[in-house]
Amino acid sequence: MRRKEREVTDKKRLEEIMDACRICRVGFACEGQVYIVPVNFGYVCEGGAYTFYFHGAKEGKKMELIKEGPMAGFEMDTGYELKTAAAACGYSAYFQSIVGQGQVSVVEDAEEKRKGLRAVMRHASGNGEWEFQDRMLEAVCVWKLAVTELAGKENIK
Repeated sequence: MRRKEREVTDKKRLEEIMDACRICRVGFACEGQVYIVPVNFGYVCEGGAYTFYFHGAKEGKKMELIKEGPMAGFEMDTGYELKTAAAACGYSAYFQSIVGQGQVSVVEDAEEKRKGLRAVMRHASGNGEWEFQDRMLEAVCVWKLAVTELAGKENIK
């Protein structure tokens, strides 16, 4: 990272930033181009490793790319505020962001689907104690990104 003074390495601070982010943008390689999609997300950290969970339709371009896998990149950010100055080159921005990559896959196991959906709902609502009936699990696709690289950066007031 070029601006080391802005690098975030503290696990607690990284999670505070992730918790403040509402959307995660996931990018896939697609026929020599990049396909980026904004998605709701939740995450778990087990044994020091992060896994992001997502949900959506069982069909479509995103699902085709996930099944092709195995790698995807991601970005999330929050707290953007323009920092003005007298000269154009003095302008900057306040922000917090997380970027990285990992292995993507569809979650097939019912208990892991529940775990993933609870993580998504915990992030969205603050409550991670939801129950999901089998018919609900069958109706939705849950997929995950097992993080292999993650970097945090912030410029705060």
